[in-house]
Amino acid sequence: MSQSQLPAAEVKSETENLEQMPVMQHLIVLRQYLFKIVGITLLLFFCLLPFRNYTYQLLSEPLRQQLPVSSTMIATDVTATFMAPFKLNLFVALMLAMPVIIYFLWSFVRPALYEKERHLAIPLLAGSISLFYLGIAFAYFITLPAILHFFISVSPESVAPMTDINSYLGFCLKLFLVFGLTFEIPIITLVLILIGVVSTQSLAEKRRFIVVGCFFVAMFVTPPDALSMVMLAIPMWLLFEIGLFLGKMLEKRHAFKP
Repeated sequence: MSQSQLPAAEVKSETENLEQMPVMQHLIVLRQYLFKIVGITLLLFFCLLPFRNYTYQLLSEPLRQQLPVSSTMIATDVTATFMAPFKLNLFVALMLAMPVIIYFLWSFVRPALYEKERHLAIPLLAGSISLFYLGIAFAYFITLPAILHFFISVSPESVAPMTDINSYLGFCLKLFLVFGLTFEIPIITLVLILIGVVSTQSLAEKRRFIVVGCFFVAMFVTPPDALSMVMLAIPMWLLFEIGLFLGKMLEKRHAFKP
């Protein structure tokens, strides 16, 4: 056997060994990956800990720009000034560790996939991570300032808006997660098409119901105002159209294959 064939043979042998593992051995491997995930997340958390107050200042910047000169953010709990930046620091560490987490999970499930599925999974995973980050960025730079401006502008003149730092953090994290998951719609649409659960024709025929569903879902997961609902429902609809377009391209590509 030539030297160029040795790496391929070793990879094949390793894959076969992983596929032939008993269930308990798979659980042991999964536990090792989970320990690595927790370790990397904690490492990032402690590295970011000295910057926790600065990170919270960045998060609160859209709100502080909208507040009147006489207003400021407040802490209604004794521990809030410590716990709010602490929670945000943990969230940021998880977000930064997400590519590594996805990689470890991918390494665990890869031996169970066929070669064709592996080639499809890599771009889907990369696209999923990128879209999740894009959704958070969209929420922070576009949606959050617009929502805050709306709520502060409609407050009575006799009321000085002073937001609690814990309440604001919970509001922002919920908004970020909702938009991050919403931006996964093209990936979800593609996966459903690839595994044969739906077809592009059936999705196109049900487009009107899907658009109504986007507004219905946005009504429940966003703050109780029309602006928030519209700013989530319209991206959901557009992302669905992107996923449908990519699905049609994949179907045409498979149809032309011999």
